[in-house]
Amino acid sequence: MPKRILQGTVVSDKNEKTVVVRVDRRFTHPLLKKTVRRSKKYHAHDESNALKIGAMVSIEECVPISKNKRWTVISST
Repeated sequence: MPKRILQGTVVSDKNEKTVVVRVDRRFTHPLLKKTVRRSKKYHAHDESNALKIGAMVSIEECVPISKNKRWTVISST
């Protein structure tokens, strides 16, 4: 099964080798037919510990690294 890749923005870099990434998605509400925005936060592994708040990153699914981390950073723009 292929690994999912998501794009988002770093919202926290306070933890050691971990960043919190907010991923936004847009969809049409099934009943109201209105575009709705939803966001979700993911803890991602940042081995180099170089990312700062506001950076755009791509994250990829991986095996569990800790209690909350199941994603790794693969690239930043």
